[in-house]
Amino acid sequence: MKRRDFLKNSMIAIAGASVPLSALEFIDPKELFAAHPDLQWVFLVDTHKCVGCGFCVKACKVENDVPFDMNVTRTWVERYVFTMDGKRYIDSPKGAREGYIDARVELGHDKYQEIDPDNVGKAFFVPKLCNQCDRPPCVQVCPVGATYKTETGPVLVDREWCIGCGYCVMGCPYGARFFHPETNTADKCTLCYHRITKGMTTACVNACPFEARQLGNIKDRNDPVTIKIMTDRVAVLKDEFGTQPQAFYVGLAQEVR
Repeated sequence: MKRRDFLKNSMIAIAGASVPLSALEFIDPKELFAAHPDLQWVFLVDTHKCVGCGFCVKACKVENDVPFDMNVTRTWVERYVFTMDGKRYIDSPKGAREGYIDARVELGHDKYQEIDPDNVGKAFFVPKLCNQCDRPPCVQVCPVGATYKTETGPVLVDREWCIGCGYCVMGCPYGARFFHPETNTADKCTLCYHRITKGMTTACVNACPFEARQLGNIKDRNDPVTIKIMTDRVAVLKDEFGTQPQAFYVGLAQEVR
């Protein structure tokens, strides 16, 4: 029996706890330095600048060997459409890999909804990725230590140790984890750790033509991202979970879940 199978079969199952729906709270950036003196890498998303082109998704798949034609991705872009008759639509076909070239909203199972342009109250795009939490629940629930947090912030997965139990996938409140269809191990955004440790930026940041995504060093007060976080009105997703996300958003609508 392989080590992975042995560990998987011998584990004691843990029960999941129900959690409240998502909420949005604005952050006091001045508390970051006091609360996290060792924090380094942070990610900043400006929703005002995202046009849903999908270049970031393509770049991420190519850079990180995520099967291009399969419906899994380390980062994705969601489209939110609110109509004036009170309806809300959210979709992300193939993670928005091809961008939003169809005005119809995907409902799933090859079903689409035509939206009358004159009935649209507001519409916008929101990039999503692993939030690289300062208190990552995925690390807490991993029974073999395959998921771990680095000293500089990014949360990584050791494929040699991962047994594919799925606890981290279920434990992530952001839906940022999936099973890699080829390795059968947990996979997620790593902030392109192999790139940033060599002085480069992430593939998605490099591919974005509108600077909607930025990587920064929160320890550097002169870093443009740090300055933005310290001086602008930034927010995080699902703050009520207490995971302390390190992906910050500018212009995040309250309706985003």
